Amino acid sequence: MKVTQAILPIAGLGTRFFPWTKTVPKELLPLGNRPIIAHIVDECIHAGIEDICFVINKNKELIPDYFKKDDALEEELRKREKTDALLQLKEYDMVNFHVAYQDDQLGDGHAILQAGDWVDDMPTAILFGDDLFINGDSGLQQLLDAYEIIQDPNAAIMALEKIKPEDSPRYGIIDLDHEHSENKRIKKVKGLVEKPHPDDAPSDLGIVGRYIIPRATFDLLPNIGAGHGGEIRIIDALIEQLGDTDIYGYECEGTRIDTGTPEGYAHAVQVFKNS
Repeated sequence: MKVTQAILPIAGLGTRFFPWTKTVPKELLPLGNRPIIAHIVDECIHAGIEDICFVINKNKELIPDYFKKDDALEEELRKREKTDALLQLKEYDMVNFHVAYQDDQLGDGHAILQAGDWVDDMPTAILFGDDLFINGDSGLQQLLDAYEIIQDPNAAIMALEKIKPEDSPRYGIIDLDHEHSENKRIKKVKGLVEKPHPDDAPSDLGIVGRYIIPRATFDLLPNIGAGHGGEIRIIDALIEQLGDTDIYGYECEGTRIDTGTPEGYAHAVQVFKNS
């Protein structure tokens, strides 16, 4: 089954990067020769997804503006024979970009609900902006490959990474049922716990920023009460679906970099500089 739509929930205020993010969205910080958000969009394009919805707040209009077609700039690049730069711009011409707004910071589930009317009845990819996988296939591509093995359009799957026990309060953690017979990196999930104490974590596999979810998850989210911290969370909807919906995780290969903190971003800059 083909996944053709992706939601990028990027409405966060980026307070850890203040005062820079007072005027410039964190997702437009440079990573290599492109902003962070361009790497996420490129991940979608290279995986064959060309319908992309940004979920932003009103102060992040610069993000969709970055991807808008600019005929005058393209003409100037042609005159100057800047072929490589022109090709980079035109790569985004094939993409159908959409924008939804999250005016209140009420959780990741609330964020993707703002795009609920945009998604169709097929599974949808969710990519959060802080995580990138390098030194191999992208996180999204790995999920799509695993989804092809599962062959169930009603299933959900999420990216996983082995974490240190002391880091479990920062992650959603899966309770493992069994590994898939065809690929042991595919994990059937029997339970999910959000940010548990290390003593209560059911495994060392944490959820890291990539999902493919069925339409049923979107339909369920409005009925999910605000959980921890008053937020509507994807994990709560998936917990509710356990038993009725097959839920999987995929232990991703490669190296994950986290641009969500100044320290993580500084490390990511060095990784791209040296790659």
